[in-house]
Amino acid sequence: MQISIIIPLLNEADSLNELFDRIHNVCIQEKFCYEVIFIDDGSTDNSWIIINNLSKIYPQVKGIKFARNYGKSQALNAAFKIAKGEVVITMDADLQDFPEEIPALHKMIVEDNYDLVSGWKKKRYDNVITKNLPSKLFNWAARSTSGVKLHDFNCGLKAYKNEVIKAIDVYGDMHRYIPVLAKNEGYTKITEKEVPHQARIYGKSKFGANRFVRGFLDLITIWFMSRFGSRPMHFFGFIGTLMFILGFFSAAWMGISKLIKVWKNIPAKLITTDPLFYISLIMMVLGTLLFIAGFLGELIVELKRGRKEDYTISKYINIKE
Repeated sequence: MQISIIIPLLNEADSLNELFDRIHNVCIQEKFCYEVIFIDDGSTDNSWIIINNLSKIYPQVKGIKFARNYGKSQALNAAFKIAKGEVVITMDADLQDFPEEIPALHKMIVEDNYDLVSGWKKKRYDNVITKNLPSKLFNWAARSTSGVKLHDFNCGLKAYKNEVIKAIDVYGDMHRYIPVLAKNEGYTKITEKEVPHQARIYGKSKFGANRFVRGFLDLITIWFMSRFGSRPMHFFGFIGTLMFILGFFSAAWMGISKLIKVWKNIPAKLITTDPLFYISLIMMVLGTLLFIAGFLGELIVELKRGRKEDYTISKYINIKE
C-alpha cells in the first residue's frame, strides 16, 4: 500500500462523490496502490450512505462511522490506527483541498525523505475578519511557542510517513498541532508546501469563532506537555517546593524574631496580627498542593498507556474490527 488518504467529515454528502472521483483519477493516473478512509463524525445527512455505495464499487474505499459527533482529532486518531499506506495524506471533505496535490506530497515524503509535509494556503478565500486575521494570529503564536516554523498549522492537507502517525496520539482538539506532536516524538524533518485554496462550494463551515479560543488553550496545553508532559513533577514540584520553602522560612523568621524579643523583654505584638504570617501560611499550603499535583501528575503519566479511547465507533466498511 503506497498511500492512505484520510478524510474526516461531518455532513458533506454533496461533495463526497466529486471528491472521490478526483482522488481516484489522480491515483490511477499515477499508478498508486491506495486506500481512502472516510471517517463520518456523526453526520445527519446521507454521507454514510454515499460512502457505503462507493465502497461497493471501489474496494479502496473504507469507512468508519462514529456514534455521534466527537471532533476532528478523534476522527483522525481512529483512522491513523488502521492506515496501511507508506505515505498517509489527510484532507478535508469540503473540496477546499485539492486532490491533485497528492503526487507532489507523496514525492516530498518518499524521495525528499521528509517526515511531515504541511499544506500552506498562502492565498485564502475565507472571510478576512472571522477567519484570515484570527488564523494569522493563531499561527504566529503557534510558531513562537512551539518552534515549528509553519505558516499554516491548521491546514487539513498534510502528508506523513506512516511511522509518524503511529507514534502520535491525537486527542481533544490537538489536530491543529500534529506537527508539534510529531516534533515532540523526534520527527523533526518537517516542512510545508504552498497549496491552492478555493471557497467552499457546498454546505457551510462546521467551525465557529470559538475554535480560536480552544486553539489557544490547546497551545498552552501542548507547550506544557512538550516540556513537562513526561515529568510533571519537574514543574509542579519545583514551584511547590520553592513556595513552601519561602513560606516556611518567612514564618520561621517571624517566630524567631518574636522569641528573641521575648527573651530580651522587648514588647512584641502577636504574630497573627502581621499580614506576613498569613502570606507565609498561604505559600506553604499552596506549595504543598502544587507538590501533590506534581505527584498525581506522575501517576497519571504512568497510567496513560491504559487510557480508553474517547470516542465510540458504531459501524465499519471494509475494515476488520
